[in-house]
Amino acid sequence: MTNRQSAVLGGGCFWCLEAIYQRVKGVEQVISGYAGGQLNNPSYEDLHAKDTGHAEVVKIEFDPDVITYEKILEIFWHIHDPTTPNRQGNDVGPEYRSIILYNGDSQHNSAEKSLKEVGQPLWDDPLVTELKPLDVFYPAEDYHQDYFNKNPQNAYCQVIINPKLAKFQKNFAQLLKS
Repeated sequence: MTNRQSAVLGGGCFWCLEAIYQRVKGVEQVISGYAGGQLNNPSYEDLHAKDTGHAEVVKIEFDPDVITYEKILEIFWHIHDPTTPNRQGNDVGPEYRSIILYNGDSQHNSAEKSLKEVGQPLWDDPLVTELKPLDVFYPAEDYHQDYFNKNPQNAYCQVIINPKLAKFQKNFAQLLKS
């Protein structure tokens, strides 16, 4: 049994983040879901039809002996645009915002440091990433889980996720699972 920790991050569509983090050494599980808002047990339809306050996020369960929380955050800054409020590409709305939902003071301090020292230097524009304590994480519906791996021929996967994966694999080859 490993010493498992978790990180909850939102950077646009959860399918994109899930597909990338599933391929990272030390990541044991990635669950797509909703967090950061006030509605209990939101559905995908709720998220896109109501003001729930939730974002599409992933819960990344990882072995800190293999990959650190700080490295998880470094990847995060590279795989989405943290300068666009409530938007990632064609996905528009507060559910697609850049957000780090931290667990405790240690993650909060690491997230603040990473934003300033890793995230901001990567981007010309100011970062709009929200830092917020994690209250509750709600797993998304089953059809959202492992989406890219189950639907690689889907147009969204081909046009949006594949280029992000290719860029990630090129820039972080040393972190890829074999």
